[in-house]
Amino acid sequence: MNFYELFQALSSNVWLYGGTFLVVLSILVFVHEWGHYIIARLCGVRVETFSIGFGKELWGRTDSHGTRWKFSLIPLGGYVKLFGDVDPASVQHAEGSKDEKTGKIKPFTEAEKKEAFFNQPVWKRSAVVFAGPAINYIFAIFILTGLYIYNGQPVTPPLAAAIIGDSAAHENGFQPHDVIVSIDGKDIGSFEDIRREMMIALNDKKHFVIERDGKIVDIHAAPKIVEMEDRFGFKNSRGLLGLISPRHAVKVSNIKKIDGRAYKDVEAVRAALLQRMDKTFTIDVERGPKTDTLTVRPLADSNQALGDSEHENYDVLFLAGQEANIFVKHGPVSAFFQSIKETISITTGTLEALGQMITGSRSATELGGIIRIGALAGDMAKQGIIALILFTALLSINLGLINLFPIPLLDGGHLLFYAFEAVLGKPVPEQIQEYAFRLGLTFLVGIMAFANLNDLMQLIL
Repeated sequence: MNFYELFQALSSNVWLYGGTFLVVLSILVFVHEWGHYIIARLCGVRVETFSIGFGKELWGRTDSHGTRWKFSLIPLGGYVKLFGDVDPASVQHAEGSKDEKTGKIKPFTEAEKKEAFFNQPVWKRSAVVFAGPAINYIFAIFILTGLYIYNGQPVTPPLAAAIIGDSAAHENGFQPHDVIVSIDGKDIGSFEDIRREMMIALNDKKHFVIERDGKIVDIHAAPKIVEMEDRFGFKNSRGLLGLISPRHAVKVSNIKKIDGRAYKDVEAVRAALLQRMDKTFTIDVERGPKTDTLTVRPLADSNQALGDSEHENYDVLFLAGQEANIFVKHGPVSAFFQSIKETISITTGTLEALGQMITGSRSATELGGIIRIGALAGDMAKQGIIALILFTALLSINLGLINLFPIPLLDGGHLLFYAFEAVLGKPVPEQIQEYAFRLGLTFLVGIMAFANLNDLMQLIL
């Protein structure tokens, strides 16, 4: 999809794409800032402002505790301003409070000092700052736990339904119906686990433990790096092993060759397939603009519809003998631990991918901005409420993780200064903090500009 096609898609679905993005972002910003707010209140710190968005106030109200809750003009973030701080970033603290009658600054009273953020012990300030990212993680775990209880955890069996020709799997001896038990000692419970491990691995050699016809087989193989492009035109690099998941089936009409031989019509292809049931052979399949050669071993029990012209699956060749998707429903405790496991997996995968960008083994052009996130949000909304909820959980994890990075201006930057303060026994001088925060702001603006410019360039070129 080029820029013009994307523009048409977005303009015709502006409420779906733009509205979904803003709703999801506003929810996550509220959750993040509420974490700061509630811990500040518990620590005895007065909260002056709780804003969703930046800039001019559009609507607001002041509660009985003196906190101004408001929606602001630019809905791309939000902030909590704590009493005693000059600005929401807590870069500097005020010298006193403003007299409403005279407009002059008067020194803080003892009561006001007790409520001022800057005057709290370092552990309280750390708790307030850490609460934002922490609650993003808690919120994601809560979402995933609820889904795993009521909807079930979608699990695709870790089985190779087919092997792509000229792939790493084909070159290293993988066979149809191999079950991947572990990768580098890590237990594999689903095909999604395989895909996630390969995406991060790029071309690093891995140790696979395979179950094949009741026997255990060891294979050492390195996936091949491929550049993938989604329907919007956004590119990303990943490791491709070359296994086809049980979720995939093949249309008989798309099969052009069997064992390298072309057939005159679809019925001849169908007859040849029926003769080869429960045997290993190759098929050449049209998959979009290209043709792939797949090594398959379809089972007769799973493909009885091929011989029944009245059946709805008459034109479908099923490659695997297992259900494509299993929804595993969990009890509350099991769902909770599964959601923690998934959250840890997403976090470590994100960190590994970022590390690969830093070292140069993965292109930095994969870094996406607002355009890409908005496009993904709209796509998830199209797929249904479950997909959108899962996307919200993923985004919440990433928001929490990014805010923990030790970059001045982010929560992690504040925590870094508090760590120095705890070790040195005194705060880092405000002038040094201010310079660091300026550098942090420059860096973050640069990263945001690069990510969004990158989105535009990939769409235009």
